[in-house]
Amino acid sequence: MACELFLFRFCRGTFGQVRRIHSTPANPVQAEQRLKKFAIYRWNPDKSEEKPQMQEYSVDLNACGPMVLDALIKIKNEIDPTLTFRRSCREGICGSCSMNIGGVNTLACISKIDTNLSKPSKIYPLPHMYVIKDLVPDMTNFYNQYRSIQPWLQRKDETASGSQQYLQSIDDRKKLDGLYECILCACCSTSCPSYWWNGDKYLGPAVLMQAYRWIIDSRDERSEERLNELRDPFSVFRCHTIMNCTRTCPKGLNPGKAIAEIKKLLSGIIKKDEPGLKTATLQN
Repeated sequence: MACELFLFRFCRGTFGQVRRIHSTPANPVQAEQRLKKFAIYRWNPDKSEEKPQMQEYSVDLNACGPMVLDALIKIKNEIDPTLTFRRSCREGICGSCSMNIGGVNTLACISKIDTNLSKPSKIYPLPHMYVIKDLVPDMTNFYNQYRSIQPWLQRKDETASGSQQYLQSIDDRKKLDGLYECILCACCSTSCPSYWWNGDKYLGPAVLMQAYRWIIDSRDERSEERLNELRDPFSVFRCHTIMNCTRTCPKGLNPGKAIAEIKKLLSGIIKKDEPGLKTATLQN
């Protein structure tokens, strides 16, 4: 009995010590702030008498996500709600948050913050475009150029609705890889010196790559008409193969190669291949 009483007292004391250890709140160690400066282009059309300026903001990287868009959202939500920029998917899919970050046209949502705290990250809107406000460029001309190439499937006989799909062979489908992924962010076009100089006449890398995507589509029957629309000194041939477009594309595409292929088609060096599948027979 005495032995059992001793064991009970011993265990009770031990468990009490354990309980006190777990119930004692830990003293949290405050991490030192990692303040990163962002110099952001600001211009307000409602204050037209004021010139554009660079405004600096400090953001603690310990309390911020890893991407530039995370920092911009934090600045807008917690520091300056007047900061204006476009954003949507945060996945590098929609192309809304295209801007010039550290001298490179890219997407803010997939651009990592430079963790070097000794120098500020400089953020501008896409270059050589009219600015609506702050980091928001006017994309009207860009979208009008995209509309001009008629970016949809066209057949010669469209009088009646088909009853089946227009099929493609596997090889014909592979020709569209590296073209259809374009998200029309305009990073490539606004990095092109030829587009800076002749943006009203030269269609630019993004639009021309999409034009090529429809020209070589085996299901499209208006390839020759599409090429004829580009037979002028400016639409295609203002491209001087500088290749800024390919270097800056955030999706890793190659607009320069697509433009070169259009030039070959226009000059007759190559011709569009015959479709691997005669899909028109399925519609009868």
